[in-house]
Amino acid sequence: MAMGTLGPGRLPRGLLLCCAFWGLCTASPDYDDYSQNSTNEQVTTPEITPCPRAIPGEKATINNVTYLLLPEATRSQLGSAVTVRLIPCLYTLVFLLGLPSNALALWVLATRSEKLTSTIFLLNLAAADLLLTLVLPFKIFYYFLGNNWPFGEGLCRLSTAFFYGNMYCSVLLLTCISVDRYLAVVHPFFSRSFRTPAFAAGACAAIWLCAAVLTLPLTLQQQSYPLYGADVTLCHDVLPRHEDEGFYFYYFTCLIACAFLAPLLVMLFSYCSVLRALLGSGRKYSYSIKLTALVLFMLVAFYTPSNVLLLVHYSSYNSKLYGNLYVGYMVSLAVSTFNSCADPFVYYYVSEDFREKVRRRLFRHSKQNAASLKTSKETLPPKSSKDSLV
Repeated sequence: MAMGTLGPGRLPRGLLLCCAFWGLCTASPDYDDYSQNSTNEQVTTPEITPCPRAIPGEKATINNVTYLLLPEATRSQLGSAVTVRLIPCLYTLVFLLGLPSNALALWVLATRSEKLTSTIFLLNLAAADLLLTLVLPFKIFYYFLGNNWPFGEGLCRLSTAFFYGNMYCSVLLLTCISVDRYLAVVHPFFSRSFRTPAFAAGACAAIWLCAAVLTLPLTLQQQSYPLYGADVTLCHDVLPRHEDEGFYFYYFTCLIACAFLAPLLVMLFSYCSVLRALLGSGRKYSYSIKLTALVLFMLVAFYTPSNVLLLVHYSSYNSKLYGNLYVGYMVSLAVSTFNSCADPFVYYYVSEDFREKVRRRLFRHSKQNAASLKTSKETLPPKSSKDSLV
């Protein structure tokens, strides 16, 4: 059948539908307009590839300033109530509870307790938790300001390294406490020769060094970037998609394996062995069961969600591509810091000596003050009304 010549505006309907479908397929749905302001600068976005760990952003250098570009959907997540309200409120609660409780624990353990192996481990655990709470005000201001970091690149790197370092240092110290109890109960005679305060101090020094080495890469990589189209500077939550892609994948996988999964297995083995030894000797073991359940519950409840989300983040292609799970990861990371508040109560629950020293120290001060006040009232002449105002 002969086909006539097609004039303008007389294209077949099927061809028009094919052209429209092709246009929809080639359009990019992933990135919206990055800024409400018009600009004459030509911003080119590279090919999308997975970015481990953080929300992926595209780098763009404009007027000699390197910015990160984010789609509007991701930017709205960073500015949501979960990020700028819930997360800083959680950190504020941890700071208000953890600072006084860990300071009190550190003071009692350092000045009023006999220097045993368990005391050395608990002392270092209190120090790690206290350092973690001292970093939280920076993160609180950061999130309350709408993900804006005003403290500079140096403090961004340092606070990030301190945050992760002290958090995983607490896990390693809890592991040492479980191993110390395992040696004391299961191998009391064999471990007597090396279970000394000096050995515990050396183990704690090794743990601090290990935590410093594990978090050193965070201090060597740029962590803060200004966000294009917004007057904010992001710290650690958004990283360039193409920069150090393989590094962060292997780094955080190694961090999870060495500072969470391995310690969890060691603690399970240690405490299960302690319970088995106590059951075999016929001693009363209800207290040990409660203690074991408490310590393991703390570790699983506070640290497992964030580490599991991080592993799922690595295994999910869409998550690595767009950072869909990262807001949930930030919430679970804030929940994990509640461990620093729970540790002092574990000290109180574990050690009757610790409870007695706190009670004696606090009540002795109140009794001494009451006694001195009573003595002064009985021995000194009554003050005049003028003196009572001083």
